[in-house]
Amino acid sequence: MSLPLSGRHVALLHGGLSAEREVSLVSGRECGAALERLGARVAWVDAGRDLAQVLSRVKPEVCFNALHGEWGEDGCVQGVLETLGLPYTHSGVLASALAMDKAKSKAVLAAAGVTVPGGGLYDRFEAARDHVMKPPYVVKPNAEGSSVGVFIVHEGANRPPQELATPAWTYGEQVMIEPYIRGLELAVGVMDGRAMTVTEIIPRTGFYDYEAKYAEGGSEHIVPARVPPHILEKATQLSERAHAALGCRGVTRSDLRYDDVNDILVLLEVNTQPGMTPTSLVPEQAAKQGVDFDRLVLWITEDAYARGDAGGIARTGETPGQSAR
Repeated sequence: MSLPLSGRHVALLHGGLSAEREVSLVSGRECGAALERLGARVAWVDAGRDLAQVLSRVKPEVCFNALHGEWGEDGCVQGVLETLGLPYTHSGVLASALAMDKAKSKAVLAAAGVTVPGGGLYDRFEAARDHVMKPPYVVKPNAEGSSVGVFIVHEGANRPPQELATPAWTYGEQVMIEPYIRGLELAVGVMDGRAMTVTEIIPRTGFYDYEAKYAEGGSEHIVPARVPPHILEKATQLSERAHAALGCRGVTRSDLRYDDVNDILVLLEVNTQPGMTPTSLVPEQAAKQGVDFDRLVLWITEDAYARGDAGGIARTGETPGQSAR
């Protein structure tokens, strides 16, 4: 029996240079295995600075981008792939760069009518010397993901995180500082412009940090979220609007906070290359919609082929995404 990607040559980009390298290796392992089960001929590429030269030698038909974080998710690798004329998964150069830059993406989202937190960018040394806003607040790198380098400064804290002023801080000279939004952690996957469902996340570590996201048992996921119907609807609407406003394509994941006391829903950020690990939210949401992991990977790959006009993958006349719904 012919497999959906039988004989197709796919470069699986994973690893990379960012602080999220280990997560990318896991996402890559899962996606690469799925591609092979689907019949693809997979070239496993640990993406380094020589990526253009490696891909010129490999000559894939399409690139499955399983990179996370700086360089792989912020438009840089996307620019390399555009220059090489290779179709690739997920969002393009501009959307990737915008979504990774928290300050710029918040400005775009606010202009599109998406409710986002207040706050702004501050010099990291200034932010370490004294509170730049009244606690509680959140300190985060302006261009990282997976909760890398994130601190919550709680009410009554004597001083800000001193890690910001140390040589060990490698996440940029400016940090995003936002008011802390109490309440529930929510996430919405968007596929082909349409929201899948809303997940409520209960972290075991106090907040949804790196360990809570990727360690086995680090958090509990409740699908659909236990929130009022109007919040379920609003979360999906805001996530779809954010996906469109940033110019995203393929699959994204929006992270939100819901203050259930004051009935306030805020969208924190959009992830243009959401995790594809065994504990990741998007594959879990897809499964709840009847789309198993292999079919999700197939749709993401087909979507890249369709945009690159590579042709050749048998399609049934459905619009992108219908075959995986």
